Amino acid sequence: MSEQPWWQKAVIYQIYPRSFQDSNADGVGDLNGILDRVDYLSWLGVDAVWISPIYPSPMADFGYDVANYIDIDPVFGTREDFDRLVKALHERSIRVILDFVPNHTSNMHPWFQEARTSRDSSRRDWYLWRDPGPDGAPPNNWLSVASGDSAWEFDRATGQYYHHAFLVEQPDLNWRNPDVRTAMYDVLRFWLDRGVDGFRVDTIWRLIKDAAFRDNPVNPNYREGDAPFRRLLPLYSADQPEVHEIAAEMRHVLAEYPGHRLLIGEIYLPVQRLVAYYGLNLTGVHLPFNFN
Repeated sequence: MSEQPWWQKAVIYQIYPRSFQDSNADGVGDLNGILDRVDYLSWLGVDAVWISPIYPSPMADFGYDVANYIDIDPVFGTREDFDRLVKALHERSIRVILDFVPNHTSNMHPWFQEARTSRDSSRRDWYLWRDPGPDGAPPNNWLSVASGDSAWEFDRATGQYYHHAFLVEQPDLNWRNPDVRTAMYDVLRFWLDRGVDGFRVDTIWRLIKDAAFRDNPVNPNYREGDAPFRRLLPLYSADQPEVHEIAAEMRHVLAEYPGHRLLIGEIYLPVQRLVAYYGLNLTGVHLPFNFN
């Protein structure tokens, strides 16, 4: 009989670095602040810590707009600080889970900066670009979760709209592009090689969009006072069947490493859809978030 995965009975403690512990009196929590508290975490009896985003970012969305997936934002410290933290936690039998934000990058990420230079850019298809409608309007009726307005931003330099499910500063990646998948799986390997024990995958259910970019239907249950983006049902902008292939591929990457590395999916869906993210024959995420 195989060893029971550690996470089946684990207590996971989320750390939001910015507000956890400031070690250098600059008013922002940091990795060394977490390092100062590893004995406290051990005393608490936690089995793992999930660390919210620490990557370089303009902080339009407090780190969920990533400008570099394989480094540490200077406000939080350095890669060496991170390595020391992982070592200290592991010495106390505490595992480390990172936040992975694969749906979108920052608009300051070099990938997007290159993509928007030209329609012929080698990275153009790394993001979701569409021509305007006949009257110059956005390509479809999809709404931004952040604003409730159009999820499309017109880019004057190249005369097309790009899709952003969240802030304008967070252009969505095109997960139908195999080069994007390869690059992002290499990001996972970069951190796994540094000893990370798993990932909490941000908004995983939005990674694939309808290939035909069809309009979303009106939500018949929308009521005044609900969040504006709920005016429409995200039938074509989220929870597409192909997303389960990506979840399985991510899990396959984690399976290359020993020690039951953990894949957690952030998912806001009814339970009957939520459980689909375990994957066919349990080949998807190990733990889909059940906000219900």
